[in-house]
Amino acid sequence: MIDVAVIDDPAAAGVSLDPVRARLLAALAAPGSATTLAATAGLSRQKVNYHLRALERHGLIELVEERRKGNVTERIMQATAASYVISPAALPAVAPDPARAPDPLSARWLLALAARLVRETGELIRRARTADQRLATFAVDGEIRFASAADRAAFAEELSASVRHLAAKYHDEHASGGRPHRLVIALHPSITRHPGPTPPSAPDQPSTEE
Repeated sequence: MIDVAVIDDPAAAGVSLDPVRARLLAALAAPGSATTLAATAGLSRQKVNYHLRALERHGLIELVEERRKGNVTERIMQATAASYVISPAALPAVAPDPARAPDPLSARWLLALAARLVRETGELIRRARTADQRLATFAVDGEIRFASAADRAAFAEELSASVRHLAAKYHDEHASGGRPHRLVIALHPSITRHPGPTPPSAPDQPSTEE
């Protein structure tokens, strides 16, 4: 089982988004069969098997083994990935296009860039797998706490200048055998997770001291 799989086929995306099939897909992080899943899914074994066939047909689950029980063969299935990402390529007619309205300060443009990143990386992974080659990528993930909006703006400007300097240093338009690489840098607020409400403290107990 691989860690993450990108779904770029419209039919497979539709199958994965079906609520029942999505639950079965999540349950198959560990191997299971229509019989074992029926009890937890609250469905008949025949109904579960129908959904499993659809997931298998689109490559979202795969056969692990077959177990013979009397006159019945139990098919043990497992998800092909630990998690899935649906690529914008699954909806090509409405996929976001970063070239449509480039704006470094637009959150929606950032989202369009992220969508393109998923689409292109998914295709590159597929090509690398077909060619049995390793895909060379690099990513940085971190978090910065700015004291003020002015500091954030100053950081963005300094980062932009540094990237322009590095790009000018290493970019070679006429390099023989060179290959272009996509560079995407994003900066956005971290999502704050607020703790739950603090339970009320117990009332003070009366003193037993004299």
